[in-house]
Amino acid sequence: MLVSAKEMLDKAKAGHYAVGHFNINNLEWAKAVLLTAQENNSPVILGVSEGAGKYMCGYKTIVGMVNGMLESLKITVPVALHLDHGSYEGALACIEAGFSSVMFDGSHYPIEENIAKTKELVAICAEKGISLEAEVGSIGGVEDGVVGKGECADPDECKMIADLGVDMLAAGIGNIHGVYPDNWAGLSFDTLAAVQAKTGKMPLVLHGGTGIPTDMIKKAIDLGVSKINVNTECQLAFAAATRAYIEAGKDKSGKGFDPRKLLAPGYEAIKATVKEKMELFGSINKA
Repeated sequence: MLVSAKEMLDKAKAGHYAVGHFNINNLEWAKAVLLTAQENNSPVILGVSEGAGKYMCGYKTIVGMVNGMLESLKITVPVALHLDHGSYEGALACIEAGFSSVMFDGSHYPIEENIAKTKELVAICAEKGISLEAEVGSIGGVEDGVVGKGECADPDECKMIADLGVDMLAAGIGNIHGVYPDNWAGLSFDTLAAVQAKTGKMPLVLHGGTGIPTDMIKKAIDLGVSKINVNTECQLAFAAATRAYIEAGKDKSGKGFDPRKLLAPGYEAIKATVKEKMELFGSINKA
């Protein structure tokens, strides 16, 4: 059964570890993440962007697939199904479809509008027992067509949004989506510490977890980050394993062209990447 991310993140915050949010793109992705979480007794968050939602035939299809997997794979660890970088309309659609957690990314609105829309969603989510993530200061890189350069959030604005009653807060601290460029300046721990000081027990979210050096990840967790989003790294691992399989000519041998065989190395690569991240984040055996 899907659960809100609130309890798992409050526990992570208190225990100084982070729960991984892994974006899913299809059945293989969802199955790989769920089984890895179960095998390692780790709580987990399945993230779905609005683009991936369209690709997978809508939010109801995804809810049906994930609920079916929880039952047939006998998943007992806490699992949240979460909308990643949702619009206001997208958040409402996911709540309606049966997601257990949503993110409303109002970072591109003026702060007053971000507050007004977030406040409305806080009331709706509280009534339904769904966790809500908000964002202040846009995260850099390209996320579903929205481009940001890794700006740092204003700690006072973070407090204003946190005080509305959201369950987790994504604050820009110089992080970006996708692969980090060579001239990336690194995470701003001063910003993170200032945001933490203003928001207290609020679990903080680090977007763009791919390619941030492990020492920075560990320091971010020490400073209050309780949820870390990983997407690109799983995609790169999947692509590399699929490429190796085809370049070795395995798709031309016997029934190697069968999609179940063709996608298997990529699936295993996702599992390995997810496990590696769970070890780094400290969530193993925390279910």
